[in-house]
Amino acid sequence: MDGILPLWKEKGMTSHDCVFKLRKILGMKRIGHTGTLDPSVEGVLPICLGQATKVAEYITDAGKEYIAEVSIGSSTETEDADGEKVAVDSSFKSISRASVEHALKQLTGEITQVPPMYSAVKVNGRRLYEYARKGLEVERPERRVMIYDIELLDERAQFDGEEITFMIKVACGKGTYIRTLAVQIGELLGYPAHMSSLVRTMSGTFTKSECLTLEETREQFLKGSLDAFIRPLEDALAEFPTVELDAGLLGNIRNGQVLQRIALLEDHERVVFTHEGKAVAVYKNHPAKAGMMKPEKMFAFQS
Repeated sequence: MDGILPLWKEKGMTSHDCVFKLRKILGMKRIGHTGTLDPSVEGVLPICLGQATKVAEYITDAGKEYIAEVSIGSSTETEDADGEKVAVDSSFKSISRASVEHALKQLTGEITQVPPMYSAVKVNGRRLYEYARKGLEVERPERRVMIYDIELLDERAQFDGEEITFMIKVACGKGTYIRTLAVQIGELLGYPAHMSSLVRTMSGTFTKSECLTLEETREQFLKGSLDAFIRPLEDALAEFPTVELDAGLLGNIRNGQVLQRIALLEDHERVVFTHEGKAVAVYKNHPAKAGMMKPEKMFAFQS
């Protein structure tokens, strides 16, 4: 079985748990997920099956969409609701809608984030959460991330109370920490904050509406109808330009040869070569040979 299964990861499981359970359900080993979702987070988790494991990184690097709840009034060590509180402001707060929307606007576009200590980012060969669990604080590298849009999902004109919560929808690029974004929103409003809930509603081109839960996947597999829900691996390559191969170039591409660069690679990072609509290879500019291109991914070819 080759392709991409849009899975709805439920709360209480890690992404690795989902892969483990799917290997048992489908009776196959070659399965991979496309980006870690914390156990407390539910949402879209595309699962790559068979040959599609080769394209997992492209889905991981693609844009995401989330719906998050921001809680103003306290911050936590993990920046979400699972961590111990580290700062609390119990004063009565009155924040206008205009102030919230102004903060969201300031955080739209390319912004700088510092990864939370409880994260999988590596520093000096170790995950940050390994340091955090030992009570160690280390310098964390800043990173630039892209926030395409933040929408306030709340119609109130005024937010009042000791603790204020509101929902936002975020469209963002790879590497974005939504819990850190929640903290940044609080900082702009002048209060400690954390992310109190999170749902991923889109990953790349895969959306909530087409996802199956693990139990639904089991049911469809036992009925022999799971294939109807499996997306072709080519869907993960949709952001790259495509060239349909003629007989003259097909053999060279199938053999993974280094070739003269085509014009499309002057403006694009990658190009997908297909035959009869099926992906044969992904090529990119050769890093050492000017004017040449080399294969990045090769796919088993069926004539």
